[in-house]
Amino acid sequence: MHMSFHLIYIFAVLAATLTLFIWGRWRYDIVALMALLAVVAGGLIPAAQAFSGFGHPAVITVAAVLVISKAIQNSGLIGWLARGLSVFDRGPTVQTGAVVVLVGILSAFMNNVGALALLMPVVIQTARKSGRSPGDLLMPLSFGSLLGGLVTLIGTPPNIIIATYRGTLGEAPFSMFDFTPVGLIIALVGALFIAFVGWRLIPSRQAQGGNGESLFQIESYFTEVVVPEESNLAGTSIRDLLAPAGEGEIIAVALQRQDRRRLKPGLSALVQIDDRLLLEGSAEAIETIVHETGLRVEGSSSIDPNALESDDVHFVEAVVTPTSRLVRLTVAQAMFGRRHGLNLLALARQGQPIHQEIRKVRLRAGDVLLLQGDAGAIPESLAALGCLPLAERDIALHRLPSPLPLIVFAAAIVASLFGLLSIPVAFTAAVVALVLSRCISLRELYSSVDWSVIVLLAAMVPVGLAVENSGATALIADGIATLADVLPPWSIVLVILLVAMVLSDVMNNAATAVLMAPLAFGVATRIGVSPDPLLMAVAVGSSCAFLTPIGHQSNVLVMGPAGYRFGDYWRMGLPLEVIIVAVSVPAILWIWPL
Repeated sequence: MHMSFHLIYIFAVLAATLTLFIWGRWRYDIVALMALLAVVAGGLIPAAQAFSGFGHPAVITVAAVLVISKAIQNSGLIGWLARGLSVFDRGPTVQTGAVVVLVGILSAFMNNVGALALLMPVVIQTARKSGRSPGDLLMPLSFGSLLGGLVTLIGTPPNIIIATYRGTLGEAPFSMFDFTPVGLIIALVGALFIAFVGWRLIPSRQAQGGNGESLFQIESYFTEVVVPEESNLAGTSIRDLLAPAGEGEIIAVALQRQDRRRLKPGLSALVQIDDRLLLEGSAEAIETIVHETGLRVEGSSSIDPNALESDDVHFVEAVVTPTSRLVRLTVAQAMFGRRHGLNLLALARQGQPIHQEIRKVRLRAGDVLLLQGDAGAIPESLAALGCLPLAERDIALHRLPSPLPLIVFAAAIVASLFGLLSIPVAFTAAVVALVLSRCISLRELYSSVDWSVIVLLAAMVPVGLAVENSGATALIADGIATLADVLPPWSIVLVILLVAMVLSDVMNNAATAVLMAPLAFGVATRIGVSPDPLLMAVAVGSSCAFLTPIGHQSNVLVMGPAGYRFGDYWRMGLPLEVIIVAVSVPAILWIWPL
């Protein structure tokens, strides 16, 4: 009776957790913590073990890989490599293939999202220069980052989790390149499909920003007003002029006085007769201040967007990441100007600018923001907000790359391959070396770690243990094992692969691997085969989230800049997953026989 209660309880927790992951109302790390508290409250794991996951080798390794990835970004090497994309502007197939291969190589040795974030601005610019829509290349870029992660141990968190789990079975953990034979075959076949066929399946969206143009037509967002000679507004501050519309409803983008233009003027600046103000805000708000103050509208047809930037003030398009602090805040709550010194001029969602009252819009992951700010402060402000810029700066692309982070990284890999140090220890030592050599600052060290992923992993490890302790894993494994009585053994590998793939399309891939690894081992034990091919099937399936944008952060990040809709991903993703299944099962059984 006691076991029955625990079974019912853990299945209820798992069902609720899966539902919350799919719903997406709360971020996945919060959902994982809720699941952790639930299994502790149900007595499935002791309270003393609730936070043991934070010391788990997989968690330490993931954190170290994120820091090392940031140091490699700082080295300038990626920008140097990215310049090579222009060489491959020899038609859509060659160009798409080059994007997939480059991001695949990078994501094999660094964080998938980090590789995508580095290349996305370059890929957008490459698409525009060649007259293509960014959407033609951004989905291949995202999918390529996932394919590349299959190739090595550190390419994706599921591989690290599977390798570590194998170590708990009394076997040596999978090493750095144990995933390479299967992963490389899948990545190459996937890249060929995307390059020759896949990109043709992406829906053509007639979104603003397609056809090689910028997402925002800057001049269409501004209204120019003049301080008329007959008014008594001379000496009035900009703050007082804009007050009738409500705080933050209108932004002063520029102040023109005779032949001098001051960009991003402060609210305390005083206006004079014949001054021209360039304002951004809703038509209703502009109408209110014109009526209340007597300012005269001059229109916006003559505005030159190039005149709105200077050496000190820049525009930047940036995408809101899934882990950004802006997600679910309204524009008013975000307080771009007060906290970060930025003017939010426009907002686009799924490739279409939003023209409603922008201050009341609740921000989502994948939204694209048009921001104005001080050139030197923009990178730091975007990092604090959790946004990625969609335009690269020349300084990032042309500076001389430093080889030191790669040397340190290679040394850590060699130390782990030869058994001198375990992977968590070797990579942690690499992090320390990178800090001491000033390849990464302490501030960057902590900011580069995606703490939502760390919390997710640390919470799900005890949850996975609770699933085993309750007997749920054994029950499900027994059910799957019965299939071996009527189906050939290889079909069990197929079943495990498909279940992991389905789960990874609706929940975080790391959580999928944590839950599926014990199940794969349980099935292998019951049918009397090696667990290695089943664990490899979990690793592959957990990292193949190609059907939806919510399955992986990379898919979310390209959604806004490309103008994709939720249902666009399966058009290329479904045939890609079918091909991966057809290739993976024989490849796994060839390299890792039952």
